[in-house]
Amino acid sequence: MAEIVLELKNLSKSFAKNKVLNGINLTIKKGSVLGLMGENGAGKSTMMKCLFGIYAKDEGQILLEGKPIDFKNPKEALESGVAMVHQELNQCLDRTVTDNLFLGRYPTNFGVIDEHKMLKDANKLFASLSMNVNPNTIMRTMSVSQRQMVEIAKAVSYDAKIIVLDEPTSSLTENEVEKLFSIVNNLKKKGVSFVYISHKMDEIFQICDEVAVLRDGNMVLQKEINSVAGDNLSAGEVRVLEKKQKDADMNELIAAMVGRSLDKRFPDVDNVPGEDYLEVRNLSTMYDPVLEDISFTVRKGEIFGLYGLVGAGRSELLESMFGVRTIASGEIILAGKSLRFNSSRDAMDYNFALVTEERKLNGMFGKASIEFNTTITNLDSYKTNGILSNVKMREAANREIKLMHTKCVSADELITSLSGGNQQKVIIGKWMERSPDVFLLDEPTRGIDVGAKYEIYQLIIKMAKEGKTIIVVSSEMPEILGITNRIAVMSNHKLAGIVNTSETDQETLLRLSAKYL
Repeated sequence: MAEIVLELKNLSKSFAKNKVLNGINLTIKKGSVLGLMGENGAGKSTMMKCLFGIYAKDEGQILLEGKPIDFKNPKEALESGVAMVHQELNQCLDRTVTDNLFLGRYPTNFGVIDEHKMLKDANKLFASLSMNVNPNTIMRTMSVSQRQMVEIAKAVSYDAKIIVLDEPTSSLTENEVEKLFSIVNNLKKKGVSFVYISHKMDEIFQICDEVAVLRDGNMVLQKEINSVAGDNLSAGEVRVLEKKQKDADMNELIAAMVGRSLDKRFPDVDNVPGEDYLEVRNLSTMYDPVLEDISFTVRKGEIFGLYGLVGAGRSELLESMFGVRTIASGEIILAGKSLRFNSSRDAMDYNFALVTEERKLNGMFGKASIEFNTTITNLDSYKTNGILSNVKMREAANREIKLMHTKCVSADELITSLSGGNQQKVIIGKWMERSPDVFLLDEPTRGIDVGAKYEIYQLIIKMAKEGKTIIVVSSEMPEILGITNRIAVMSNHKLAGIVNTSETDQETLLRLSAKYL
């Protein structure tokens, strides 16, 4: 029997009267990957924060290699070989990669920081992980995916016995996901264990040895990922059996997570797009990364997908359309009228809305309440005789909490007290309050569980059927194929092609995404 490296016994945690974890029992084996799944607000992050010393547990015991532990802070956890890579990156963006790697543990020589050793150790670390990273790069100049890989390398640098990865592939390209999985598999061989928190079921079956499911603070499932023995079967027969087994296991996981089975991952895309409504004509941007001569037309009531590798220019295109980035040439035409937005305020005046990729950085006010974050973009609607009405703002917040099925105690809660997926629901609800005509969605289901994803897909389709024009950026190929009418593919800041979703496949999208590389 495999050696157990980490064990949780009867772990419980409450916030006021809200019991977030209820008698959790969990074991993690040495040199294995445990997939941790559950709906947003199920208790996944709280459980890991209890392990990592961010929260103090109320009851229970945590055993590391058979010895009871009770970390008082993350520093103690790291020094004991327990590392965590958070979904929302907390980095010093104006410092170098090297500074971020050694923050809080700078090597010194006669009381002076040994920068030569730092640089040498950083290069050695990246070489051991086959990562092509310049340690002198300023973090702010790197993409989200590159910064995420740096954070993973930092966790490895602590010689961790167990590493918690919270939605690690949410901003990674296909190639970067493969690189991450290669790193994980190599570290597994060295005896490192992983807790892999993800809503992406395909990844769970690809990388994990076991899977555990939390629902409403209770551990409802822990089992090994099934594999198919194919000694006497052809390769084709093995693939068929593996697919059947995977489908059966996926249905079991979904039922465990949401307390019911979902017949399919995506609702029927039954909207009927109307006349041409929004045109982007010969758009180029001024500053790096420069978009080059982008042109496309979106119809009223259409769900228009934007696909491409991370760094292809998808987010920059949405930001240019929303007045956040400066357009060097070209124009945006709405219902036959040429527009030029100098700010996001201009775009909002024409009923544009933008859900950004990085909610923590530029999508929400972290030190404010759910109510504040829900109402901040639409304050004029909540005034009575020119004065803001607390009653109207509270009604709006409660309306969106109900509509989005946001898990919270009340609208007074800080938005940062919510799980990542529930934060995203608040952000989408904020824009729903404005009833936008053009909705720009950049990775709208990032970090959201399978049940909540389905609800957001239904919401997108409902808006399209109401005549709203939707542009969706997604790195998840099944998602972009599952909820759109057409897909534009970006490659190296250029438009590589536009395809009808019903007539295309993953291979076509990948080929187009590599067109200008």
